[in-house]
Amino acid sequence: MTTDNRSAHGLAEPKRWFPFNAEQTLNIASEMGPIFTMFVVNFIWGVEAGVISLMVATVVALTLSLIVLKRPPMMPFIAGAVSLVFGGLAYYTGDANWVQIKVTIFNALVAIVLFVGLLRGKYFFEFVFGKTFHYTADGWATLTRNAAFFFLITAVANEAVRQGFATTNIACPHSWLWLLRKPMLSGLDIWMIFKLFMVMPLTGLFFIWQVRAMREHRLPAPVLAHASSRAPHSDRLP
Repeated sequence: MTTDNRSAHGLAEPKRWFPFNAEQTLNIASEMGPIFTMFVVNFIWGVEAGVISLMVATVVALTLSLIVLKRPPMMPFIAGAVSLVFGGLAYYTGDANWVQIKVTIFNALVAIVLFVGLLRGKYFFEFVFGKTFHYTADGWATLTRNAAFFFLITAVANEAVRQGFATTNIACPHSWLWLLRKPMLSGLDIWMIFKLFMVMPLTGLFFIWQVRAMREHRLPAPVLAHASSRAPHSDRLP
């Protein structure tokens, strides 16, 4: 006897071992890649080199997105453009705080956009992914609400870590010396550790949860195609 996953409409759905598609994977990689590059370069060659590596890695990530997807994906390009602006400010002023502030401002603005869209019944994710993913209105509303709170919480947490450890210099744990290669950790070092080893994994887990939760709101493409093919006839008089 064979078993398969079936949607609410009784149609079999292919099993997927990885919860994200190519575009979603690129979104995650384009966010994690530059930060990880800055993390490594900063600990080896210093803050200035780390900021430059952030900007270079951002350009590389956006270029790869264009090559793979054959079009500019909206979210990575918006985040990438903001990263380049604030990275440029950090390099020009010699103040790496601009890289940290960027995360607070960007996440807060995304949260505001999502909340405003939720109140107006205009869902940003439906606008961006509506041609790729087909969900009910309740599904888009749920995703928008959850993402808005997530971005708001991460903005507040980012600012708390940035300001809370702004003037901090603490001894690096001996068990981490082989990786971090610094006897003392600055506020920027702590922020990058927080961003890379706490925020990034939690972001991945959050969106895995959302992808799985949205399955119950999915509208299978065959059903949509059948409905759209019948739609013009509904306006005709019998």
